[in-house]
Amino acid sequence: MQANNHMTVQSWLLLGALSVLWGGSFFFVGVAVREVPPLTIAAIRVLLAAVILQGVLRLSGLTLPWRGEVWRAFGMAGLLNNAIPFGLFFWAQTQIPSGLASILNATTPIFTVLVAHVFTADEKLTPGRLLGVLLGFAGVAVMIGVDLLSGLGRNVLAQGACLLGTLSYAFGAVYSRRFARLGVKPMQVAGGQFIASSAILLPLALLVEQGWQIPLPSWQSIAAIVALAALSTALGFVIYFRIMVAAGSNVNLVTLLVPVSAILLGVLVLGETLALRHLAGMVAIALGLAAIDGRVLKVFRR
Repeated sequence: MQANNHMTVQSWLLLGALSVLWGGSFFFVGVAVREVPPLTIAAIRVLLAAVILQGVLRLSGLTLPWRGEVWRAFGMAGLLNNAIPFGLFFWAQTQIPSGLASILNATTPIFTVLVAHVFTADEKLTPGRLLGVLLGFAGVAVMIGVDLLSGLGRNVLAQGACLLGTLSYAFGAVYSRRFARLGVKPMQVAGGQFIASSAILLPLALLVEQGWQIPLPSWQSIAAIVALAALSTALGFVIYFRIMVAAGSNVNLVTLLVPVSAILLGVLVLGETLALRHLAGMVAIALGLAAIDGRVLKVFRR
């Protein structure tokens, strides 16, 4: 059994839900990183997510498979999907604004279509797919605003870290397709992946940042880390792998929708103003996603 690359209506709805959960992650990290070092946040995030998912697996009557090939896959997925990108993005957010980090995060689909073209047989690059991804990225840039784009070129190391993180996400999405062939359910994949990434990040965080010397953070930072682990991570990655079963590496299109969700949540919950550039960016993203999906173009051709 292998994931395909067709986006159903259910896949698009799940992608929208995931964008809301991951849109909140930039806010949660922005709150927590003021008091807690980045690697420590990443380690606590995956450890709490692993604990939560083990409880959910037990309640669901599921257990983790113990085959060696499955745990080797968990280890690689944990490295590519969690340990590398979380560490890089969390450190970068101590150096650059969260908005700029979210723009750079939106390059994930660009890297993903290139990686998928090289390493898969059924997700080859097409003109419509590439055009859609570029349109979507342009929409994100317009929506976030030229003020943040003017920061490109400053603090190159942090921005390079973000781009390396998105490249890791791209390889992680393509690599994780193998779990469908191994017969591992999405919730099991998420649970096993977080155990593996905890084993990577916890010793690294203790060695580099010596978390036992960090003063007790405020309740706001603690709440942000718990929400980051439970919502953006545990629940988010269960949805992520469920989409992957149906739509392959198209799951990384979520990074184009994350800024849309963040802005709409700001308008609906915080009473922020929806600017013209936001609407223009959303239109460009919608056109890009339609080009990637392909069905709208087929209707026009007919």
